[in-house]
Amino acid sequence: MTAPNSQRPLEQSNPELTTKDGPKDLATIYVKGMAMGAADIVPGVSGGTIALIAGIYERLINALGSIGPNLWQVFRQHGGINGLLAVWRQVDATFLLTLILGIATSFATLAGMIKYLLENQPLYIWSFFFGLVVATVLILLTEIQRWTLSRAVLFAAGIAAAVVISSLPIMATEPSLPYLFVAGAIAICAMILPGISGSFILLLMGVYDTVLEAVHTLNFSVIFTLMAGMATGLLLFTRALKWLLANYYQGTLALLTGFIAGSLVKVWPWKVDALGTLNSDAIINVAPWNYPTGAQWLVTIGLMLLGAVLVTALSVWGKKSKAA
Repeated sequence: MTAPNSQRPLEQSNPELTTKDGPKDLATIYVKGMAMGAADIVPGVSGGTIALIAGIYERLINALGSIGPNLWQVFRQHGGINGLLAVWRQVDATFLLTLILGIATSFATLAGMIKYLLENQPLYIWSFFFGLVVATVLILLTEIQRWTLSRAVLFAAGIAAAVVISSLPIMATEPSLPYLFVAGAIAICAMILPGISGSFILLLMGVYDTVLEAVHTLNFSVIFTLMAGMATGLLLFTRALKWLLANYYQGTLALLTGFIAGSLVKVWPWKVDALGTLNSDAIINVAPWNYPTGAQWLVTIGLMLLGAVLVTALSVWGKKSKAA
């Protein structure tokens, strides 16, 4: 992959060029944030996937990558209220806060329902997200303008990485606050990558149930520790990703699309436990006709199509929003 053919400059983040969002734009960002939050709750589905397909991924990475020590210089250059406003514009804070509000809304309102579905109707919810992910991969493959050997290798590497991560054994541990901090830092790096689920990383590290329970019971010591870890990991990770998107956009997109394609192993709907039965340990993929309750083709295919239709509509909406 060569820089001249793969460069695609990200939206600029200096105060003069930051996008001005009206009420309609902010409402759109909020809804997309809710969609990201809903996806992030499910272990195996990434909110970054939704951001990418919704047309806000580059802006998100650009905004997060703008947070750093240089903000102090921006503030000092302008001083006082003007300095604070300059910093606000520099990091695209209105966009970020609106998106975070949407994500938080999903976590507060949908976490319980999605947890219930995962425990009681796993086949149905995995079928829906399987169709969503398949459609996402097909849409993003059309965004690769020209396939080269290096881009094909990156696509394959993304698939392999996602498959390996999805196949790791789940840790059983009673998380301490320092451990939760580290788990949050690692999970947010995965969460921002399309196809690598931050929730699944939390599951692998044995803290997923603790986090969901903390959200339900408003255990702020757990919530704030996790958020601090996430903020730390985010600031360290997004700068590198921002540079890759700015200088090697097509190659990076091929890698990210590979991540998403590889995550299909995790979101395969028909899962059983080691004994071939259904319970909370049902993580082994089987053929549909070997599923204990039958493939249930009519419902599963219908839910897959629903997921595909919704993500296609989100993609169209995202493109229209960027063009507006």
